[in-house]
Amino acid sequence: CRYALERAQAGTLTALICSGDAGIYGLAGLAFELRGEQAAPEIEVIPGLTAATTGAALLGSPLTNDFAVISLSDLLTPWNAIENRLKAAALGDLCVVLYNPGSKKRRDHLKRACQILLQHKSSVTVCGIVRNISREGQHHQVTTLAQLQDMEVDMFTTVFIGNAHTQILNGWMVTERGYRDV
Repeated sequence: CRYALERAQAGTLTALICSGDAGIYGLAGLAFELRGEQAAPEIEVIPGLTAATTGAALLGSPLTNDFAVISLSDLLTPWNAIENRLKAAALGDLCVVLYNPGSKKRRDHLKRACQILLQHKSSVTVCGIVRNISREGQHHQVTTLAQLQDMEVDMFTTVFIGNAHTQILNGWMVTERGYRDV
């Protein structure tokens, strides 16, 4: 980001490219932070497709109602803050998308997250995982919250946890919005 800002400040048309959406766990925030209160160089954020939306489309329609996106990486966020966010999402019966559910150093984070969610969500809550979204080896699977806690995940896996109205319809993970009730 620093290098891109330096090149732009020197007058070079510069693009800073990252995977997903630059404003969702991406580099846009860091570029703005490094630029600070200065007006130059100009920054234009071009929205991209994040794993939450692309993964949701592969599973069906799990995010049709309110949802939260939470990263399980405790490199930049203390684990107790992550726990509080998981509890709040579960208490609000939000659908939850988990980024960074596991790595070589964080093998138990998904299990710990599921145990927190299971305090307020049913063990049969519909869940889904998508691995290698838009990459070779892309794979998706629908499961339950009880089964999810023992699944193998890594940094290329995005996890979807439904709410009380999420169901499996013909193999698809679908969260009702309530349109038919009005």
